Amino acid sequence: MTMRIDIVSDAICPWCWIGRANLAAALEELGWAADIHWHPYQLNPDMPRAGVERAAYRTQKFGSLARSQELDAQVAASGAASGLTLRMDRQKRTPNTVQAHRLAKFADRHGQQNAMVDAMFQAYFQQGRDIGDDAVLTELAATLGLDAAGFLASNECEDEVLAEDANFRRMGINGVPSFALAGHILFSGAMPPAQMAAAFRRGEALLREKGLLPTP
Repeated sequence: MTMRIDIVSDAICPWCWIGRANLAAALEELGWAADIHWHPYQLNPDMPRAGVERAAYRTQKFGSLARSQELDAQVAASGAASGLTLRMDRQKRTPNTVQAHRLAKFADRHGQQNAMVDAMFQAYFQQGRDIGDDAVLTELAATLGLDAAGFLASNECEDEVLAEDANFRRMGINGVPSFALAGHILFSGAMPPAQMAAAFRRGEALLREKGLLPTP
């Protein structure tokens, strides 16, 4: 049986990329086939559309650039434990992510959402590219054979992205990644693969008990 897993995520959240890697390992442990869908959440909903210079933004947020760099190193170490190389030192801007979320929806129409999300994570966290920039997003889409220039230049799906983001906040989601099984939110956080697999097992059992998942 294929399990539907929904992930509420932001494209500039390092824990979301780490969670993505841990999910892959958890699914292998579970032996599940998964139909994965990504949903928009903005860590910085008041971010200017052009984004901001990262060092200044992080200095203001954490009190000093040194403290920001300490936190980046901690996240990079967690990423390395999950098999990822995160190069936050290459990031020059903190982008607004509305366009990235819109592009994920566009890619979903073409059956390429997972690949598109992975490409944006890699571009931002390994290459330091500005994934709030339409030219960068258009180039990333092109690597998957998608022509997204016209879509990104429009405002198609923008209201949908903003409405979903607002709805998740009303639901009480205040951290990402958040994972849902068969449409039911189970947990938030990029927990290690074994813990994630255990959480999915518990969720599966509970949903089956309540008749919310069909018997395999």
